[in-house]
This record gives sequence, structure tokens and C-alpha cells, in this order.
Amino acid sequence: MSLMTHAAGGEPEQQLRAAAINGNAAAISTLLDAGAKLESRDDNGRTALMLATRRNQVEAARLLIAAGADVNAKDDINDSPYLYAGASGYNEILELTLAHGADLASTNRYGGTALIPAAERGHIDTVKMLIAAGVDVNHINRLHWTALMEAIVLGQGGPAHTRIVALLLEAGADPNIADADGITPLQHARQRGYTGMVQLLEQAGGR
Repeated sequence: MSLMTHAAGGEPEQQLRAAAINGNAAAISTLLDAGAKLESRDDNGRTALMLATRRNQVEAARLLIAAGADVNAKDDINDSPYLYAGASGYNEILELTLAHGADLASTNRYGGTALIPAAERGHIDTVKMLIAAGVDVNHINRLHWTALMEAIVLGQGGPAHTRIVALLLEAGADPNIADADGITPLQHARQRGYTGMVQLLEQAGGR
């Protein structure tokens, strides 16, 4: 529990964060009823909800969100419960954050939306959820990469990433947003021999 030392807030807040990490819903209820502050943070700027999200503790997250926990509260490295759930493919928690005011335009420390790491990591259902929620499919991060570009460059060219490329293109992803060196998604896919992706990009008007 070194995570809890010197943390912000008093004993109830430290207990709340510990209960969130361990997924102890009963303890969370008791502590909230006793007045523990929802948004108190640990040394890394993480709220109880952020800690529950990192461990994919769904019931803990559900309780905290129902009590009004901020799904957009960012920690010291610019992660929020919403962004972390999206990047990690923790779809149950992601769904809860989307239903409770997730800021779709919020960005992580790389300047990317939740959709970009979800695409990179091959989380098909997460990508579907974020597209349906209305996340900008053409957002460009600080590396000058879109979700489409990350699915190609950082994926392995397998079925999951190929499906994600298809989903992004269907949702209106621009196949011709190049990287910082002017190399297009289609050129990257060709260089890597990702024939399925090449076909999809060509059909979508990729150059």
C-alpha cells in the first residue's frame, strides 16, 4: 500500500482509494456514506475512480460513478477514467463513462483521443463504441498520426487491426491524412505488405 502514503485527503479518502483498487464495493458504499471525498487524489493525482479503472474493477467504478465521480478527472500523466478505459479496452467501464459525461474531445499525454490507442491496440469493440459515441475519427495526435495511421503502423496487420481499419474508413476516416513525413496510410500499408489493409484503403480512395 505504498501508493497510499502521503496521499491527499485523510484516512477515509485513503481507505476509499484502497477499496477502489481492490474492488471492495461494500467498503466503498460505507466510506461514501460516511462522507469520504470522491475526488480526493493520491500522489499521482489519481482519484478513486481512476484507480478502480486501472484495475478494471467494474462494480467499484459503477458505484463511484453513480455517486457522481468525475469520469474526466485527469491524473498527473493526463489519463482520465474515460481515456484509460478506452485505451485499455475496458468496455464495461468505458460504457459507464460514456453514459456519464465523458469528454469525447479530451486527449491523453500524446495529444490523442481515446480512439487512437484503442485502434492501435486492436480493441475492435472499443473502437465501435467510441465511433458510435462520436469521437472524431480524423483527430491527429502530437506524432501527427490518426487512429487509422496507428492501426496500420503500430498494429501487426492481422485480422483485428484490418477490421479496425475497415471500421474507421466506414466511419469517415480520411485515408489520405499523411504522417509528419508525408507518408500516407496506403503507403505505410504497402511497405508492410498488409494486403487486406491495402485493399480497404484503395477502395476508400487512398493514394
